[in-house]
Amino acid sequence: MTKPIDLYYWPTPNGWKISIALEEMGLPYNVNLINIGAGDQFAPEFLKIAPNNRMPAIVDPDGPDGAPVSIFESGAILQYLAQKTGKFGGETARDKIAVTEWLMWQMGGLGPMAGQAHHFLKYAPAMDPPNDLPYAKDRYRNETGRLYGVLDRRLAENEYVAGDFYSIADMAIWGWASLWEGQQQTLDDKPNLARWLDLVGNRPAVIKGRAVAADERSNLQDDKKAQDLLFKKQH
Repeated sequence: MTKPIDLYYWPTPNGWKISIALEEMGLPYNVNLINIGAGDQFAPEFLKIAPNNRMPAIVDPDGPDGAPVSIFESGAILQYLAQKTGKFGGETARDKIAVTEWLMWQMGGLGPMAGQAHHFLKYAPAMDPPNDLPYAKDRYRNETGRLYGVLDRRLAENEYVAGDFYSIADMAIWGWASLWEGQQQTLDDKPNLARWLDLVGNRPAVIKGRAVAADERSNLQDDKKAQDLLFKKQH
């Protein structure tokens, strides 16, 4: 019997990547909530697993050669799980290259840029004192929009991000892209992105993975303590 993977998680786009992947791959897992608004990510026990004090992370008791392994960084976790199961990583050498390209595009581009858009559009103006910075808002809103244009053009030629097959690249991108409204974006001129959001979002495993601890998700605009922990405290 496969031993459950320990998932260290909070319901954010980065956390959803891994809960969705585990559901898609049919891997058993235990959820360990890391409340980033309460500072759980700074606990010494968690830092042994994730030294960058960021979730998600996993501990797989049945790692390489049967020995336990801990992994941090959502992209690295997705690649590990795809290799472990032989699923969603691409079948051919060219497919694998495309999956890696678009996974890295999310990790280095869409995730950071959309994250900054959320910060400066929603959270910074609600801080004490308010930080309403028009240049930063325009910068990250515009760059996020540019990236969605890249994605829409890609999806005009492919059913899924890496090609005609669903992959960990789709899992990585979907959570961030599903929050396009909070990033002050539009889908009116991105019909291919809109199609793909619905296609992926209606998958049973995506619905189930997205729902993990969904009731724990809070509004950081109203939580001053969480703002201090997430945006002001340095470690």
